[in-house]
Amino acid sequence: MSSIHPRAYEPSSARSVAFIGLGVMGYPMAGHLAMAGHQVTAYNRNAAKSQAWRDEFKGMAAATPCEAAVQADIVFCCVGNDDDLRAVTLGEGGAFAGMKPGALFVDHTTASATVARELYAAAQQRGLQFIDAPVSGGQAGAQNGALTVMCGGDAAAFEAARPVGMAFSKAFTLMGAAGAGQLTKMVNQICIAGLVQGLSEAVAFGQKAGLDVNQVLDVIGKGAAQSWQLDNRGKTMVADQFDFGFAVDWMRKDLGLVLDEAKRNGARLPVTALVDQFYADVQAMGGQRWDTSSLIKRLK
Repeated sequence: MSSIHPRAYEPSSARSVAFIGLGVMGYPMAGHLAMAGHQVTAYNRNAAKSQAWRDEFKGMAAATPCEAAVQADIVFCCVGNDDDLRAVTLGEGGAFAGMKPGALFVDHTTASATVARELYAAAQQRGLQFIDAPVSGGQAGAQNGALTVMCGGDAAAFEAARPVGMAFSKAFTLMGAAGAGQLTKMVNQICIAGLVQGLSEAVAFGQKAGLDVNQVLDVIGKGAAQSWQLDNRGKTMVADQFDFGFAVDWMRKDLGLVLDEAKRNGARLPVTALVDQFYADVQAMGGQRWDTSSLIKRLK
């Protein structure tokens, strides 16, 4: 069974690209690039994953980020955090060392705005281009080629990346200068944290009240309470199902980035800080890999 769901791809000139990081997001994202007709060389820290990807999508696999980047017009990346990102870009084995002059690095990692600006500057010094481009849509969005991509960087670099990146996206938007993509992703995570806690309380309240909560969700989902979280997570919360989706550990990492940035810019985030602690409770319950909708487990 394929790890992606092929779709109609927007016409785009075939490019030589690299993809660094074949996790639950990167693996299908790189697959869509290959299915859309681009020549893809993949790198993953676990070489077996690179080989599996190569076998499935008939692309190429490289032993280092530098080797993957050598022939690429665009290097896409989706790794874990700031330190992982520095590790695959900088130094002798990093992608920047292998990239040809004028080549473009597009980073889909959810990382700090600080590291985005740092790597943008490092790229500029080497005659390279850099876009920070975190994504929203989760594993299903990656598999369906329907991610929302929020970009920061120069307009010319963005215009070069967009037609290729649309292979795995439904929206690919420039939000501002370097770091603006990461800041937009932080706004996204702030919204989700509050929404999921509200939905958790609503479902738990409905259950305590003796209502048919699935019916309640059908009804209120047609009105002002409607949201993606209600549509996609409400009934699985009722069913106590959390073995899928965006992991609590990942959400805590993201909220840590949000709260660090808020300390720098002075934003007040009382609800976000509280929900971050609620997620720490879920981790303590053994729910590190549960979907973020598992917040409701604290209320039962």
